[in-house]
Amino acid sequence: MKTSCVVLAVSTIAVSAYASAKFTDWSAPRHLGPVVNSPFNEFQPSISKDGLSLYFASDRLGTFGGLDLYVSHRTSSEEPWAAPINLGPVLNTQTDDQAPALSRDGHYLFFSTNRLGGLGGLDIWISYRARTHDDFAWEAPVPITEINSVVNDAGPSFFENEEGRPQLYFNSLRLGGAGLADIYLTELQDDGTWSPPTAVAELNTPFQEQRPSVRFDGLEIVFGSTRPGSAAFDLWTSTRESVTAAWSPPVPLVINTAGLDFQPGLSGGGMTLYFSSSRPGGVGSTDLWVSTRQRRRGKE
Repeated sequence: MKTSCVVLAVSTIAVSAYASAKFTDWSAPRHLGPVVNSPFNEFQPSISKDGLSLYFASDRLGTFGGLDLYVSHRTSSEEPWAAPINLGPVLNTQTDDQAPALSRDGHYLFFSTNRLGGLGGLDIWISYRARTHDDFAWEAPVPITEINSVVNDAGPSFFENEEGRPQLYFNSLRLGGAGLADIYLTELQDDGTWSPPTAVAELNTPFQEQRPSVRFDGLEIVFGSTRPGSAAFDLWTSTRESVTAAWSPPVPLVINTAGLDFQPGLSGGGMTLYFSSSRPGGVGSTDLWVSTRQRRRGKE
């Protein structure tokens, strides 16, 4: 057996033991159905803190061009999702607008776009709204120029970090990483700017790492990767003991298939995982699916 296989096996046991101590296994994924999904592509889901608003990107009929940002609502976690609504021309353009990520308080929306005004390729932009339940109250977005580069910067995930500065995780093709798209981290400074991004070395490989999604306490991250051990694009996860500790060696989730399983959106509490997949049972090229788990009794 190759050394890399041994390391992966040991790491899988370690992270699986940590996860199983706190949570049940992820359930068999459920397709979100033809009301949310379409014969086209649905990508990069992101769920609001209350679980009642689902944001995602799609190239379905009716976009302004390329990928657009959409939202679907429901009145309770037991109710079905309503038909998605295009978020309109304030957020969407004739280019690709994708990878939405809400702040926990619902006031800020981070997303990736290659619209005019960026530095090159996909850049990360941010929009603000004062009314958190009005999806048409978003203000004109602006690029986060201090973290964007001339290559693709995408897949943002905002972590409020009650133990330190707010953080933004994202993936980038910039030079200085392990290879291809890597995961980077930047912190919000007192003056409102973001620190120079740094590669999260323990999560990166010479292969693709994309669209990280961080649990609200900062102790778990899920992302897509094509690293060895993946069938195609697979979902991988890593944990850590505190927000200042290094991430554990990532391991693949048991819900992966031979198709594309990627672009995760982990709910704030970590009990629900939305993601994109090309697995059988969908209605389009890639559809949105959901898996759930429970916290084990007596586990903090």
